[in-house]
Amino acid sequence: MRKKTVILIVFAVIGAILGVAYLPRIWVLVGVTSPLVDNMLVNILLGAIIFLILGLLFAGLLLKLINQIEAYLNQQNPVTMILGALMTIVGLVLALLISSFLFKIPNVLFGTVIPGILMLLFGYFGFRIGVRLSKMRPEEWRKLFQPRNKKSAEEKAEKTVLDKEVEPNFHHYKILDTNILIDGRIYDLAKTGFLEGTLLVPNFVLYELQYIADSSDSIKRVRGRRGLDILNKLQNEHIMPIEMYEGDFEDIPEVDSKLIALAKQNGGVIVTNDYNLNKVIQFQNVQVLNINSLANALKPRVIPGENIHVMVVKNGTERQQGVAYLDDGTMVVVEDGRYFINKQLDVTVTSAIQTDAGRMIFAKPAHSSKNIEEQTESEKSAAKGSKNTKRSR
Repeated sequence: MRKKTVILIVFAVIGAILGVAYLPRIWVLVGVTSPLVDNMLVNILLGAIIFLILGLLFAGLLLKLINQIEAYLNQQNPVTMILGALMTIVGLVLALLISSFLFKIPNVLFGTVIPGILMLLFGYFGFRIGVRLSKMRPEEWRKLFQPRNKKSAEEKAEKTVLDKEVEPNFHHYKILDTNILIDGRIYDLAKTGFLEGTLLVPNFVLYELQYIADSSDSIKRVRGRRGLDILNKLQNEHIMPIEMYEGDFEDIPEVDSKLIALAKQNGGVIVTNDYNLNKVIQFQNVQVLNINSLANALKPRVIPGENIHVMVVKNGTERQQGVAYLDDGTMVVVEDGRYFINKQLDVTVTSAIQTDAGRMIFAKPAHSSKNIEEQTESEKSAAKGSKNTKRSR
């Protein structure tokens, strides 16, 4: 059955009940005494028709409200909803107990309006308290129910630790966006141990990844599944602490804006590789860690085709290679470098690689062909001279 039909039926039933309860009084007030008008059947039909018209007028707004509530409930953890419902009931019971004294006052304001307001307020605050309780960590629950003497000792120890000044540039939460999970380098970066604190993945980022993974476009589908795989690897391998943020910013439609709002709320820093998001964040007074900026900072200082001046100090592991070092200790492997041991020469960089042991540069002499030919000719002449000497003997 469609939602709109259900809403209209509910409106008709409510109208029929109210028609039976209040229409007889209205007939008396307007002076209608005819039994053809003032009877139960007419009151039921008239009340149902009036509320059906109201239902047709407001069904669209109610459907939109119901869909928003359903979307919110679907995003919540079941434990959150159970505790929220229980605390809502507690709030309503408290409001009813307080209102029981007000019901005795023969006044519409105190007997009807104020109890209704109390019901709404206590029910709402009960639900919010239930949601907050569901998000408490196990250690917070333990502190809540610990005896006072043990609790005070722990609080004293914590206070000693908290008295130490926190670094102004330290952010406990590193908030991951959709692009950084799809990129995948966050996994390798976390494995190095350079990231501190806790990785925070908001639910709205996870929902966007799921939406991309379910896309009809095969390219988008592969990217979304890659992001989900990276997230599962981070969770399963316990490389560093990772948490999910259950909340949402329903009044903000865009995921990027939600990330900025979350970073402002919990003092976190956004980890991304999105150029546009990085530019937007600069105007929002929120710190960002751009993984592309990190990669650029770690790129080799020399590029292929660049000329550098080195001194070959020893033979390489491969034939005819020589090894030189830059001032910072970077190894330079020079092709045909064995001909230039203990000599200064200009070399042209051919490639550079980054290894776990550090950076390594491969190069060849800038004028290799000429120098090598001279060295080869001298070696050949020396070899011929030695052969002639042997023959003469």
